[in-house]
Amino acid sequence: MAVNIGRGHLVLPKYNFINKVIYHSSTWLPVTQFCIFGLQQLLTSNRMEAKSDSSSGAPPEQGGTGIKRPLEPEMREEYVKRIQLDPVPEEVDSVRRKRRKYALLLSYSGKGYLGMQRNPGFRTIEGDLLDAMKHANLMTDEGLQCPQMFQFQRAARTDKGVSAAKQVVSVKLPDDVPDMVNEVNKHLCDQIRVMAIRRTTKGFNCKTWCDSRTYSYMCPTFAFASLEEITKEDYRITPDVLEKLRSTLKVYKGTHNFHNFTARKKFQEDSAKRYIIDIECGDPFERESIEWVTIRIKGQSFMLHQIRKMVGLAIAVLRGLASPDVISKAWGKDRVDVPIAPSLGLVLEEPHYDKYNLRYGSDGIHEALSWDEASKKIEEFREKYINSTIISTEIQEKSMLKWLETLPLHTYDVREIPGDEVTEAPSNQQSTRSAFGRAKVRLNMSQNSDDEEADEDDGDLDQYRIVPKENEGKVDKKSEASNGDEVGVNGICSKEKTAEKTDTTEITKE
Repeated sequence: MAVNIGRGHLVLPKYNFINKVIYHSSTWLPVTQFCIFGLQQLLTSNRMEAKSDSSSGAPPEQGGTGIKRPLEPEMREEYVKRIQLDPVPEEVDSVRRKRRKYALLLSYSGKGYLGMQRNPGFRTIEGDLLDAMKHANLMTDEGLQCPQMFQFQRAARTDKGVSAAKQVVSVKLPDDVPDMVNEVNKHLCDQIRVMAIRRTTKGFNCKTWCDSRTYSYMCPTFAFASLEEITKEDYRITPDVLEKLRSTLKVYKGTHNFHNFTARKKFQEDSAKRYIIDIECGDPFERESIEWVTIRIKGQSFMLHQIRKMVGLAIAVLRGLASPDVISKAWGKDRVDVPIAPSLGLVLEEPHYDKYNLRYGSDGIHEALSWDEASKKIEEFREKYINSTIISTEIQEKSMLKWLETLPLHTYDVREIPGDEVTEAPSNQQSTRSAFGRAKVRLNMSQNSDDEEADEDDGDLDQYRIVPKENEGKVDKKSEASNGDEVGVNGICSKEKTAEKTDTTEITKE
């Protein structure tokens, strides 16, 4: 007899008494209950037979289940439990080390680096720092590729060529290295130094906990000479000009909309508003027969190129190229042409952590982020690698003198080009320029572009690019025959590349 169960039939050949009861019974309820009882007995019997057949290994023709050998040991439950209780030991290098959050104080010179933030293929401060941590056994290969694994963060992002007297990074490091400062410095160049290290709270983030940041701009005083005076390196600023400079800089204090002092920022965006806490100009001093002044700016936060544009517009006002009210006009909704000063003199002085020190600095567990004990080393480093580099580079490259020649090209007025691009008006719109500016455009039209951003970054970035070791020392033979042309990373100058393209075109035409 067969009983319908779902889509199939269950045949009960061994239990004839069930068939008889179902066949002769006239009441349906007792038959149903009896069938359920019979099914339970059948399932129990099948389980017992399968267990005996698996242990004996009997073939199917002898009534077994067809399993010729017992189950593999890996399938046994007790073996699986033993694996979970006794895991395979890992290698020594991959053993997890206990890590804690630290704050590192850095000092570096930005010359020859493409900024602070890591940029694969280019030489950056973060790239060298992470490599040094890897060689000091403080960072794994995975952390080197993805520093966010260990909560790596910087307090401020400096641009290309910008130095830092005090820069702070936060990261989780193993606590089994006794002297991490010296271990990291062993694998760093002289331009980058770890000055101190502090144990911080577990949730410390050097960027979000930073209350304010202080920058300085070291500038030769001949940049503030008026147009009536001849701009030379032997210029000495007068007390009246110095006072006018200080009063002009004070206009920046407070909260203003600095959308004209950065790139790709609109007037309607709330992030364009920044708070300048203090700005001051120090007394002039002389180095290498050139007089210098240092402008210090303390603000809650800064945008890209903001400080350099603030200094550049102040220089234009002092030289008489722009009226003093152009600064307040730049805070309006219109796009105003604002020059950007060279990056050579810009230095990150210090990120401040007043709220963190007030909350955790005196709790008896954590240390305040004050760095007083490292002040002497920082001043020595600053004098040797930052100030001296700024002075020597200005003497050799004369970046400020060359930049002053481009100031008359700016209109210091509302831009006629629609959009948010940080570019100047084209040279064909000469009606918006002064007579001297139009003359400069005619003279330099074939040499320089009118795009401020393009001129600033027009230098060859190959000097910052990291060359693979297998390509080091390889110079193309054609480049050796060139007459003083600059050779790129691959040993081929721009003229030779143009010649190669021309030859290829001729061959294609033929």
